Amino acid sequence: MSLEGRVALVTGGGRGIGRGISMALAQDGATIAVNYRRDEEAARETVASIEQAGGKAKMYAASVDNWDEDKAMVEQILADFGHIDILVNNAGIASRGQSVFDTDIAEMERVVRTHAFGPYYLSKLVLRSMREQPRGDIIMISSVATDGNAANGSPYNMGKAAEEALALTLYKEERKHNIHVNIVAPGLVESEMGRRLAQATMGAKDIRELDASSPFGRVCQPEDVANVVRFLVSDLAGYVTGERIRVHGGGAIGG
Repeated sequence: MSLEGRVALVTGGGRGIGRGISMALAQDGATIAVNYRRDEEAARETVASIEQAGGKAKMYAASVDNWDEDKAMVEQILADFGHIDILVNNAGIASRGQSVFDTDIAEMERVVRTHAFGPYYLSKLVLRSMREQPRGDIIMISSVATDGNAANGSPYNMGKAAEEALALTLYKEERKHNIHVNIVAPGLVESEMGRRLAQATMGAKDIRELDASSPFGRVCQPEDVANVVRFLVSDLAGYVTGERIRVHGGGAIGG
């Protein structure tokens, strides 16, 4: 699954699922633009790990929900590497688990902007470059949260639903330009966000306490998500677009 010569922008690419995706695509030969918002140290460590393994990467600061910052970041990546032909919209934040009645309006707007506006801005910004390449790929990292739209999660559910709607619109528009657009929807993943979620909603001080009750005897890892992404952007998925792949081990045991 060689990605030699391709340039991938991974938002939130310095830690968690984003780090797993950055490392995997670099292993397959892509040059990685690691986006981060605040955690510069994590982004720097990810870039260093890619370079130590013989890959090429550079980090870029931008809050994905800010058009001006996104535009400046994309312009700098194009100046540095010449093109962008893979975009992984991974950056995300969690809502606080409150009802619609109790959720602060500012929180709702922040979460929805991150998951809906951010992917829209960045997809729009990279399309011109992608159209000039032999192939383009846009991956939306969504969530199985959109399967059930559980109570007390409206901002996150809304943001992810909008992100998926964008993907399912965009693939129809860009297929004629050989741009593939797909959705990857994980369940609970061992990441910083996943650990907070496990503690807040499941009472697990250590997320690995949930291994025994998880499919295949373990909590999903960032690498599990990354392996689906690396398939979707490879030649092996040359006839795949407009798809939504869940990475949740088939759902709850006994479900």
